[in-house]
Amino acid sequence: MIPDDRHLRPGFAARLAVLYGAFFAVAGIMQPFFPVWLQAKGLDAGTIGLVLAMPQLLRIVAIPAVTRAADRRDALRTALVLASCLSVLGYAATGLAEGPAAILIVYALAAFAFTPVMPLAETYAFKGLTVRNRAYGPVRLWGSLTFIAGNFVAGFAADAMPARHLIWLIVAASVLNALAALWLPPLSTPAPATHEQQTARKPLLRDPAFLAVLAAASLIQASHAVFYGFSALEWQGAGLDGTVIAALWSLGVIAEIVLFAFSGRLPAFFQPIVLIGLGAAAAALRWGVMALDPPTMALPFLQVLHALSFGATHLGTLTYVARNTPHGQSATAQGYLAVALGAAMAAAMGLSGVLYAAVGVRAYAAMILAAIAGGACALIAQRARRVALH
Repeated sequence: MIPDDRHLRPGFAARLAVLYGAFFAVAGIMQPFFPVWLQAKGLDAGTIGLVLAMPQLLRIVAIPAVTRAADRRDALRTALVLASCLSVLGYAATGLAEGPAAILIVYALAAFAFTPVMPLAETYAFKGLTVRNRAYGPVRLWGSLTFIAGNFVAGFAADAMPARHLIWLIVAASVLNALAALWLPPLSTPAPATHEQQTARKPLLRDPAFLAVLAAASLIQASHAVFYGFSALEWQGAGLDGTVIAALWSLGVIAEIVLFAFSGRLPAFFQPIVLIGLGAAAAALRWGVMALDPPTMALPFLQVLHALSFGATHLGTLTYVARNTPHGQSATAQGYLAVALGAAMAAAMGLSGVLYAAVGVRAYAAMILAAIAGGACALIAQRARRVALH
């Protein structure tokens, strides 16, 4: 079926890039500075931890419910717009809430609306870009760029305004996210089915290859837990100042951006499972060296590996899911992936805190095992896929 030319007009990728940019601007502001706002509102450390756990807990319910509904009603863009708009109301209500109980309840509602946005956006992106024969990476990289920008803008704002007002930066960014979702054109023409999709017949949760890919991605991405949770503390203890630490974190994201920029030009050899395996190998190498407490001069080289440990794993996983999910289940598949990633990361974060408190940087040794296990799951997925196709 030939796509309708009205929906192939120039600007689709640009509109999608704006959506990614707006979404990750929200994340770039919220991740470091939402806890600062909570503290300024008088919440103690235990309550802050409970509030921050809400998105991870609610995604288990919210994402499958919303993504399945979007698939059943063939209403992907509508679900994306509604979730984005409701999240604006949720964050605004959070800003107006007073008292720990009210903040917890209202933020839970905001998180319920916001957590499905990215799985829906990823599904929309792959469907629309496939029709237009466009690569995903060069569009997705704008999200990584605005994540860095959001960090810096919020950092400057935190120095210039009372911490009690930081929530309104999040609200403003979420308004941009909702406007970007509204700006997206409808996907009235489905992408043509790939050979893999045409041969896929099993329900998703009974497909061994799909489950193995979810396990691989979850384990490899969860292997970043010690780094995400404790690298800045470790480097600060080693005498590095905040500017150097920020530069090291930014270097990892920049390396990821470079991979995304050139992902459309990768040789055919770099199929999804190969990319996931490459991510596992890079993660195992990265955490192996980190466990040895390397000198400062080695850290930039280790940070460049983020392009593979995170970036290649991300690209490989999303591409595999997009190519091998039966029609009518694309958003559901992205939902299952998001839940698996969130659950694995939550568990790994909890474990990493215990390990780091006990053995310091040697906690990275457990992350090596997670990465290796993820690579083994990728091999299982490859074998299961070959069996299914024959």
